[in-house]
Amino acid sequence: MSEQQETLEALRRAVAQIQEGAAEGGLFQDGQTGESPTGESPSSGGSGSGSGSSGADSAGSESSGSQNSRSESDDSRSDYEKARAVVLRKLTGSAKSRHQLAESLRERDFEESVITAVLGRMEEVHLLDDADFARTWVRTRHEMKNLGRAALRRELKEKGIEEALAEEALEQIGAEDEDAAARELVAKKLRGTTIPVGNGPEERKEREKHTRRLVFMLARRGHSPGAAFQIVREALDDQAAHQRADLQ
Repeated sequence: MSEQQETLEALRRAVAQIQEGAAEGGLFQDGQTGESPTGESPSSGGSGSGSGSSGADSAGSESSGSQNSRSESDDSRSDYEKARAVVLRKLTGSAKSRHQLAESLRERDFEESVITAVLGRMEEVHLLDDADFARTWVRTRHEMKNLGRAALRRELKEKGIEEALAEEALEQIGAEDEDAAARELVAKKLRGTTIPVGNGPEERKEREKHTRRLVFMLARRGHSPGAAFQIVREALDDQAAHQRADLQ
Protein backbone atom coordinates (compact mmCIF):
# COMPACT_ATOMS: atom_id res chain seq x y z
CA MET A 1 0.00 0.00 0.00
CA SER A 2 1.33 3.36 -1.00
CA GLU A 3 1.80 6.21 1.38
CA GLN A 4 -1.16 8.05 -0.17
CA GLN A 5 -3.45 5.07 0.27
CA GLU A 6 -2.41 4.67 3.89
CA THR A 7 -3.23 8.30 4.53
CA LEU A 8 -6.72 7.93 2.97
CA GLU A 9 -7.39 4.78 5.00
CA ALA A 10 -6.40 6.57 8.19
CA LEU A 11 -8.79 9.39 7.38
CA ARG A 12 -11.64 6.94 6.75
CA ARG A 13 -11.06 5.27 10.14
CA ALA A 14 -10.99 8.64 11.88
CA VAL A 15 -14.24 9.73 10.23
CA ALA A 16 -15.85 6.38 11.12
CA GLN A 17 -14.84 6.78 14.76
CA ILE A 18 -16.20 10.35 14.87
CA GLN A 19 -19.53 9.23 13.38
CA GLU A 20 -19.82 6.33 15.82
CA GLY A 21 -19.20 8.67 18.78
CA ALA A 22 -21.68 11.18 17.49
CA ALA A 23 -24.34 8.51 16.98
CA GLU A 24 -23.89 7.29 20.56
CA GLY A 25 -24.36 10.90 21.76
CA GLY A 26 -27.58 11.18 19.75
CA LEU A 27 -26.36 13.92 17.47
CA PHE A 28 -27.57 12.24 14.28
CA GLN A 29 -30.67 10.43 15.53
CA ASP A 30 -33.91 11.10 13.62
CA GLY A 31 -35.82 14.05 15.00
CA GLN A 32 -32.91 14.99 17.28
CA THR A 33 -30.70 16.91 14.88
CA GLY A 34 -29.79 20.47 15.52
CA GLU A 35 -31.83 21.51 12.46
CA SER A 36 -34.64 20.02 10.46
CA PRO A 37 -34.13 19.00 6.82
CA THR A 38 -35.61 22.33 5.80
CA GLY A 39 -33.11 24.18 7.92
CA GLU A 40 -35.66 24.97 10.70
CA SER A 41 -34.99 24.37 14.35
CA PRO A 42 -36.85 21.63 16.23
CA SER A 43 -39.12 24.20 17.81
CA SER A 44 -40.03 25.64 14.43
CA GLY A 45 -40.30 22.13 13.01
CA GLY A 46 -43.03 21.43 15.52
CA SER A 47 -44.66 24.73 14.76
CA GLY A 48 -47.62 23.03 13.16
CA SER A 49 -49.17 21.94 16.42
CA GLY A 50 -47.51 24.75 18.41
CA SER A 51 -48.81 27.39 16.03
CA GLY A 52 -52.27 25.87 16.17
CA SER A 53 -52.20 25.88 19.95
CA SER A 54 -50.95 29.44 19.98
CA GLY A 55 -53.65 30.46 17.52
CA ALA A 56 -56.32 28.83 19.64
CA ASP A 57 -54.99 30.52 22.74
CA SER A 58 -54.96 33.86 20.91
CA ALA A 59 -58.49 33.37 19.65
CA GLY A 60 -59.64 32.40 23.12
CA SER A 61 -57.93 35.42 24.58
CA GLU A 62 -59.55 37.73 22.04
CA SER A 63 -62.95 36.18 22.70
CA SER A 64 -62.50 36.54 26.43
CA GLY A 65 -61.34 40.14 25.99
CA SER A 66 -64.35 40.90 23.82
CA GLN A 67 -66.69 39.39 26.39
CA ASN A 68 -65.05 41.39 29.18
CA SER A 69 -65.33 44.55 27.09
CA ARG A 70 -69.03 43.92 26.48
CA SER A 71 -69.56 43.19 30.16
CA GLU A 72 -67.84 46.41 31.20
CA SER A 73 -69.87 48.33 28.62
CA ASP A 74 -73.10 46.81 29.93
CA ASP A 75 -72.13 47.66 33.51
CA SER A 76 -71.32 51.23 32.51
CA ARG A 77 -74.63 51.56 30.69
CA SER A 78 -76.47 50.13 33.70
CA ASP A 79 -74.76 52.65 36.02
CA TYR A 80 -75.65 55.47 33.65
CA GLU A 81 -79.31 54.49 33.66
CA LYS A 82 -79.36 54.17 37.43
CA ALA A 83 -77.73 57.55 37.91
CA ARG A 84 -80.10 59.10 35.40
CA ALA A 85 -83.08 57.72 37.31
CA VAL A 86 -81.76 59.21 40.56
CA VAL A 87 -81.33 62.63 38.95
CA LEU A 88 -84.80 62.62 37.41
CA ARG A 89 -86.37 61.74 40.77
CA LYS A 90 -84.46 64.59 42.43
CA LEU A 91 -85.51 67.09 39.78
CA THR A 92 -89.12 65.99 40.00
CA GLY A 93 -89.23 66.96 43.67
CA SER A 94 -87.71 70.43 43.23
CA ALA A 95 -85.11 72.30 41.21
CA LYS A 96 -81.52 71.40 42.03
CA SER A 97 -78.11 72.78 41.17
CA ARG A 98 -75.52 70.69 39.35
CA HIS A 99 -73.44 70.56 42.54
CA GLN A 100 -76.35 69.23 44.59
CA LEU A 101 -77.07 66.47 42.09
CA ALA A 102 -73.40 65.55 41.76
CA GLU A 103 -73.08 65.23 45.55
CA SER A 104 -76.20 63.09 45.68
CA LEU A 105 -74.73 60.71 43.07
CA ARG A 106 -71.37 60.59 44.87
CA GLU A 107 -73.14 59.55 48.04
CA ARG A 108 -74.45 56.57 46.04
CA ASP A 109 -70.89 55.71 44.91
CA PHE A 110 -71.33 56.44 41.22
CA GLU A 111 -68.08 56.98 39.31
CA GLU A 112 -67.13 60.51 38.29
CA SER A 113 -67.29 59.60 34.59
CA VAL A 114 -70.90 58.46 34.99
CA ILE A 115 -71.81 61.57 37.00
CA THR A 116 -70.29 63.85 34.38
CA ALA A 117 -72.06 62.05 31.53
CA VAL A 118 -75.48 62.09 33.19
CA LEU A 119 -75.37 65.71 34.33
CA GLY A 120 -73.98 66.80 30.99
CA ARG A 121 -76.94 65.18 29.26
CA MET A 122 -79.37 66.85 31.68
CA GLU A 123 -77.90 70.21 30.73
CA GLU A 124 -78.14 69.42 27.02
CA VAL A 125 -81.89 68.77 27.28
CA HIS A 126 -82.34 71.85 29.55
CA LEU A 127 -83.44 69.90 32.60
CA LEU A 128 -80.47 71.30 34.50
CA ASP A 129 -79.47 74.97 34.38
CA ASP A 130 -77.52 76.59 37.22
CA ALA A 131 -78.20 80.13 35.98
CA ASP A 132 -81.95 79.57 35.94
CA PHE A 133 -81.77 77.78 39.30
CA ALA A 134 -79.92 80.74 40.84
CA ARG A 135 -82.42 83.29 39.56
CA THR A 136 -85.38 81.29 40.82
CA TRP A 137 -83.73 80.65 44.17
CA VAL A 138 -82.98 84.32 44.78
CA ARG A 139 -86.42 85.51 43.78
CA THR A 140 -88.28 82.89 45.81
CA ARG A 141 -86.17 83.11 48.97
CA HIS A 142 -86.29 86.91 48.94
CA GLU A 143 -90.06 87.03 48.53
CA MET A 144 -90.92 84.23 50.96
CA LYS A 145 -88.21 84.69 53.63
CA ASN A 146 -87.34 88.39 53.17
CA LEU A 147 -83.66 87.47 52.90
CA GLY A 148 -81.07 90.06 52.05
CA ARG A 149 -78.37 89.76 49.40
CA ALA A 150 -75.67 88.56 51.81
CA ALA A 151 -77.76 85.61 52.99
CA LEU A 152 -78.79 84.73 49.46
CA ARG A 153 -75.20 84.89 48.26
CA ARG A 154 -74.19 82.52 51.06
CA GLU A 155 -76.97 80.07 50.18
CA LEU A 156 -76.04 80.07 46.49
CA LYS A 157 -72.43 79.32 47.39
CA GLU A 158 -73.58 76.38 49.51
CA LYS A 159 -75.51 75.11 46.48
CA GLY A 160 -72.33 75.19 44.44
CA ILE A 161 -73.37 78.04 42.16
CA GLU A 162 -70.48 79.82 40.46
CA GLU A 163 -69.82 83.35 41.72
CA ALA A 164 -70.55 84.99 38.38
CA LEU A 165 -73.94 83.28 38.11
CA ALA A 166 -74.74 84.14 41.73
CA GLU A 167 -74.00 87.83 41.24
CA GLU A 168 -76.08 87.90 38.09
CA ALA A 169 -79.02 86.39 39.96
CA LEU A 170 -78.62 88.82 42.88
CA GLU A 171 -79.02 91.76 40.52
CA GLN A 172 -82.75 91.06 40.70
CA ILE A 173 -82.76 92.59 44.19
CA GLY A 174 -82.09 96.29 44.62
CA ALA A 175 -81.44 98.33 47.77
CA GLU A 176 -85.10 99.34 47.95
CA ASP A 177 -86.16 95.70 47.78
CA GLU A 178 -83.83 94.83 50.64
CA ASP A 179 -85.07 97.72 52.79
CA ALA A 180 -88.70 96.77 52.18
CA ALA A 181 -87.98 93.16 53.16
CA ALA A 182 -86.17 94.27 56.33
CA ARG A 183 -89.03 96.55 57.35
CA GLU A 184 -91.50 93.71 56.86
CA LEU A 185 -89.44 91.43 59.11
CA VAL A 186 -89.19 94.06 61.83
CA ALA A 187 -92.91 94.81 61.63
CA LYS A 188 -93.72 91.13 62.13
CA LYS A 189 -91.44 90.94 65.17
CA LEU A 190 -92.89 94.09 66.74
CA ARG A 191 -96.48 93.05 66.23
CA GLY A 192 -98.07 92.84 69.67
CA THR A 193 -94.95 94.19 71.37
CA THR A 194 -95.07 97.22 73.69
CA ILE A 195 -92.15 99.61 73.42
CA PRO A 196 -91.28 101.79 76.45
CA VAL A 197 -91.94 105.43 75.59
CA GLY A 198 -90.37 107.14 78.60
CA ASN A 199 -86.92 108.73 78.80
CA GLY A 200 -85.86 107.11 82.06
CA PRO A 201 -82.85 104.75 82.33
CA GLU A 202 -85.01 101.61 82.42
CA GLU A 203 -87.04 102.66 79.36
CA ARG A 204 -83.89 103.48 77.37
CA LYS A 205 -82.33 100.17 78.40
CA GLU A 206 -85.42 98.27 77.26
CA ARG A 207 -85.46 100.05 73.90
CA GLU A 208 -81.76 99.29 73.39
CA LYS A 209 -82.44 95.62 74.09
CA HIS A 210 -85.19 95.58 71.44
CA THR A 211 -82.86 97.39 69.05
CA ARG A 212 -80.01 94.88 69.46
CA ARG A 213 -82.32 91.90 69.10
CA LEU A 214 -83.91 93.20 65.91
CA VAL A 215 -80.61 94.27 64.33
CA PHE A 216 -79.09 90.84 64.98
CA MET A 217 -82.17 89.20 63.48
CA LEU A 218 -81.83 91.26 60.30
CA ALA A 219 -78.09 90.55 60.10
CA ARG A 220 -78.77 86.81 60.22
CA ARG A 221 -81.19 87.27 57.34
CA GLY A 222 -78.48 88.88 55.23
CA HIS A 223 -79.23 92.57 55.72
CA SER A 224 -76.33 94.97 56.24
CA PRO A 225 -75.85 96.10 59.88
CA GLY A 226 -75.89 99.81 59.00
CA ALA A 227 -79.16 99.64 57.10
CA ALA A 228 -80.60 97.26 59.69
CA PHE A 229 -79.85 99.64 62.56
CA GLN A 230 -81.47 102.57 60.76
CA ILE A 231 -84.58 100.56 59.87
CA VAL A 232 -84.95 99.26 63.42
CA ARG A 233 -84.63 102.73 64.97
CA GLU A 234 -87.28 104.07 62.60
CA ALA A 235 -89.58 101.14 63.33
CA LEU A 236 -89.23 101.55 67.10
CA ASP A 237 -89.89 105.28 66.88
CA ASP A 238 -93.02 104.66 64.80
CA GLN A 239 -94.21 102.02 67.26
CA ALA A 240 -93.67 104.34 70.20
CA ALA A 241 -95.49 107.18 68.41
CA HIS A 242 -98.51 104.95 67.79
CA GLN A 243 -98.54 103.90 71.42
CA ARG A 244 -98.50 107.54 72.57
CA ALA A 245 -101.35 108.33 70.19
CA ASP A 246 -103.38 105.45 71.60
CA LEU A 247 -102.85 106.78 75.14
CA GLN A 248 -104.21 110.23 74.33
